[in-house]
Amino acid sequence: AWEKALQLVGAMAQNVVESDAITFSAAVSVCEKAGEWEKALQLLSLTVPSKSETDTVIFDSAISACEKAAEWQTALQLLCMMVGRKVKSSTITFNASISACEKGG
Repeated sequence: AWEKALQLVGAMAQNVVESDAITFSAAVSVCEKAGEWEKALQLLSLTVPSKSETDTVIFDSAISACEKAAEWQTALQLLCMMVGRKVKSSTITFNASISACEKGG
């Protein structure tokens, strides 16, 4: 399913259809659920910061993907990036970051 999500995002770009935060949020979430943390990070790098709740959801999904892969350092880097971009954090943000540290040793 994550491959299809990435294909759709790519098709939108090729057809000059504007991808919005909701599109990226859905695609990052699919990658997170599939354990594809690196793909989730690639999608995150393509997003345009909007300081909306959707940004929080995108970061939460990316941090959760890192947590599932025990990529604690990357999860913490994303948390710092959120602070730098002034993206509002959530309980999910901190729980996933803490869990990533726990799983990563």
